[in-house]
Amino acid sequence: MADTRILTFTDKKKLEEQLAQLNEEKKRVAEEIQVARGFGDLSENAEYDAAKAKEAEVYGNIARIEAELRTATFVDDSSADSNTAALGTVVRVLDMEYDEEDEYTLVGFTEADPAKLFISNESPIGMALIGRSEPGKSDYMPPAKVGDIVEANTPGGIVKLKVLSIRKR
Repeated sequence: MADTRILTFTDKKKLEEQLAQLNEEKKRVAEEIQVARGFGDLSENAEYDAAKAKEAEVYGNIARIEAELRTATFVDDSSADSNTAALGTVVRVLDMEYDEEDEYTLVGFTEADPAKLFISNESPIGMALIGRSEPGKSDYMPPAKVGDIVEANTPGGIVKLKVLSIRKR
């Protein structure tokens, strides 16, 4: 992972909870492996193979979360203000093409729920609002303020949004 992921303290808490659950799962899988070993010949033991596959999955998820926690930059989204778009703010925008208003809540990736318009700082619209360029590009953009027009390069094409208001979450 070339870029450091920016996460909120809420994201950190959720990742730590997932890690605790995975560590409990790791214990259960170890017990399943022990039981499956008792079924005899390991070369033809489907229960053993399934338990070992589950063990690999659990250990892989633990390693991924531990790496995420170790390398991420954490921000306090509760300290966001209403002057600029940032994690922890709700940004009301006008879609310039369709003349429709939406309210996006800017959150870290574990809270993202596009159906509820909770978008992460890693989504195209989130990046445009908080001033990050697209991955792989180095051009700096300041965070959006009320009245700014931002362009987001979404999978559906370029979206132009006018920032109507910003408030704390």
